[in-house]
Amino acid sequence: MKLRPIRFARPFLCFALTLTGIISYAQKSGWVYPGPDGKLIYKALPMGDKIMDFSYAGYMGGGISLPDVAVKLTLNPVDGDNAEAIQNAIDQVSKMPLVNGFRGAVLLNAGKYDCSKTLNINTSGVVLRGAGSGEKGTVINMTGDPHVCVAVRVRTSANPAWPKTTLADAYVPSAAKTFNAASVEGFAAGDIIQITRVVTPQWLAFMGMDNLVRDGKKETWVNGDIITERVIEKISGGSITVSVPLSDSYDAKYTGAVTVQKVNIAGEQSQIGIENFRIVSAAQSVTITQGHNSGINMGGISDAWIRNIELFNTVNSVSITGKRITVDNLSIMHDVPTLGSAKPADLNGSGSQVLFNRCTITGDNVFYLATGPKVSGPVVLLNCVFKGGGWIQPHQRWATGLLVDNCQVPGGGIEFMNRGEMGSGHGWAIGWAVAWNCTAKNFLNQQPPGSQNWLIGCKGDIEHKAMPFEKTNPILPDGIIDSQNKPVAPQSLYLIQLKERLGVQALRNIGY
Repeated sequence: MKLRPIRFARPFLCFALTLTGIISYAQKSGWVYPGPDGKLIYKALPMGDKIMDFSYAGYMGGGISLPDVAVKLTLNPVDGDNAEAIQNAIDQVSKMPLVNGFRGAVLLNAGKYDCSKTLNINTSGVVLRGAGSGEKGTVINMTGDPHVCVAVRVRTSANPAWPKTTLADAYVPSAAKTFNAASVEGFAAGDIIQITRVVTPQWLAFMGMDNLVRDGKKETWVNGDIITERVIEKISGGSITVSVPLSDSYDAKYTGAVTVQKVNIAGEQSQIGIENFRIVSAAQSVTITQGHNSGINMGGISDAWIRNIELFNTVNSVSITGKRITVDNLSIMHDVPTLGSAKPADLNGSGSQVLFNRCTITGDNVFYLATGPKVSGPVVLLNCVFKGGGWIQPHQRWATGLLVDNCQVPGGGIEFMNRGEMGSGHGWAIGWAVAWNCTAKNFLNQQPPGSQNWLIGCKGDIEHKAMPFEKTNPILPDGIIDSQNKPVAPQSLYLIQLKERLGVQALRNIGY
């Protein structure tokens, strides 16, 4: 059979696909690799945990083309403040009827639009579009007091409903899609469920997070509940299969009873896009506690996107807390670094099923990507390049299910770590994370108790450190380090998982 290669957008991302699988041109990892029939084989840890299928990250659950929404209103720049005119146009389109999920796009023709306040999109089916992100395209120039340039802030609520049950398994491994329930009565395919575990004293002690003290004051790592939202795919006997794998494990010795309850989501908006323009702020030499201009905030939404956006000198530039969101071809540039030891997060990936694809950042003293507390992935960084003195570093209080895939951080680091008493007691920041075929100046890959992190096929120096502020200075155990300085096949974990689940067309749909 003659091979028909699919060539990726960047030269180092090239491999051949056949009807049976991937042609290997490098060594493979024992943790995920194509078998003789081309299907991926996953090596499991003793309790059944394994690397999850990350391919569900992105718009509409991955592998779906971003839509081209029809223009309903067009604006040209005017002298003075343009914020009110743009907001009025957004509001007008927001009142139009939904047609196949969309109301329409507001198009900002090429030119410079001075804007002194936040542009808000709070209604499903609305797109804010420019005429290009280059110098001769559409430029939103941030003026006035510090603010967020574009915000999608929607209040949502998950209202508990009948039925409610508990996990019947003593242990549910990370990456599982199926688990046994004490009862499945009343549940049905298509139900949205919340899987809720209480943060118990037993788990805090097991994680070594029950004795954080800084400057004589006790710090709290995680408290309350950790909630994972999923959709039921099918029910068979006493088992429930969900549509997206679980990003964390559930061990009854430390979690106690884990509840599974149907919920009705109220207020959530969807099909919102921000695309094809440039956001410019004056250079900001500030600490993160000082007022500053930020770029884009998205929260309370599903099935949305940001694409072809350039940002200059924004701080805490892009924050995502929704679900099934793609951030594609985003560029952030800083003329000056922020000040102080507390660093901003240029990309805050605190949602679920979030894909950052082909993003670039140039800047110093910054977290290129950080995560907030209790984040349940998958969250994916794919083919991103970050230049300067900064870090990909999940930030605080137990996020799970992160993939850093074919990313480059030549002047900085990729760190899956225990941040201990840093901040306000950030502690173990991440579990069940994978760096796959990445390059960085240095890596820190630590193993949380009862969990795992992986570095696979990555190039760079490996560091070994204690928990910050730990007086006895014991070096924390490493996570799994496989094929150091030797890239593995398949070249991209996310793309081969996506191809296996949805076929080659899914790759083409997202630009590969």
